[in-house]
Amino acid sequence: MKTGFNLLLWTGHVTAEHTAILRGIKKAGYDTVEIPIFEGTPDYFARLGGELDKIGLERSIVSVIGPSGKNPLSSDKAARQAAVDYTKWVIDCTKALGAKTIAGPMHSELGYFSGDGPTAAEIKRGISYHRKVGDYAARHDIRFALEALNRFECYFLNTMQQLADYLDEVDHPAIKGMYDTFHANIEEKDPVAAIKAIRKHMVHVHISENDRGTPGKGHVPWDATYKALRAAKYDGWITIEAFGRSLPALAAATRVWRDFFPSQDSVYLEGIKQMKAGWARAK
Repeated sequence: MKTGFNLLLWTGHVTAEHTAILRGIKKAGYDTVEIPIFEGTPDYFARLGGELDKIGLERSIVSVIGPSGKNPLSSDKAARQAAVDYTKWVIDCTKALGAKTIAGPMHSELGYFSGDGPTAAEIKRGISYHRKVGDYAARHDIRFALEALNRFECYFLNTMQQLADYLDEVDHPAIKGMYDTFHANIEEKDPVAAIKAIRKHMVHVHISENDRGTPGKGHVPWDATYKALRAAKYDGWITIEAFGRSLPALAAATRVWRDFFPSQDSVYLEGIKQMKAGWARAK
């Protein structure tokens, strides 16, 4: 298991001003960081990758599809093509950064709701999209870890079983899935048992407390979760994803209206202790 921390707690675009944070994360004992890719160029991310190499941090990336106009599920052909073009840009930036995994809800437009559940036509469009971008990602030795979101953020994929069934249909080696404790806490009848549903597709894990705060400070069943991950033979990256109010747009999208921790530093300093202790107890 490798420990990771998602930079969305501070920013949607990592710059030189975040170097001290990256060094702090490394000093705390983390192996990896998760870098947001919402803007920028491949050249920019190549330079950032060089800085991460100097610090000694491996990396994954997180991205979303938005704003409107590039929904891969849309009935509009131009919007679907825009989604493909956008995703290829994300892949190019990921490659330049030196990352191998694209995590996040890269399956539908974030914040868009049709007023109903996913239709057969939308699922078919999604499969077509993922096979196209999957081919492009595979050529760059990159894979997607698709994230199912709770019903308040997404209507297309909400549960681990929905995600697993969808990935079975996509059937592409570069299109995989991930488990997230926060979303599972909302959507699953049994959040821990849901790990079994996604097991064969699971290549990434996000951990977050039930309120998006510091892991171990809420009611997520951590010991049972770590035991289930070990039982699933998972030995990949476990990345803390906690959200605050430093990014107004992201705070609004994730419905964060108050602070869940005394300081941002406390999340990664306390979080890594919780992760390592929990993982060790789960043997």
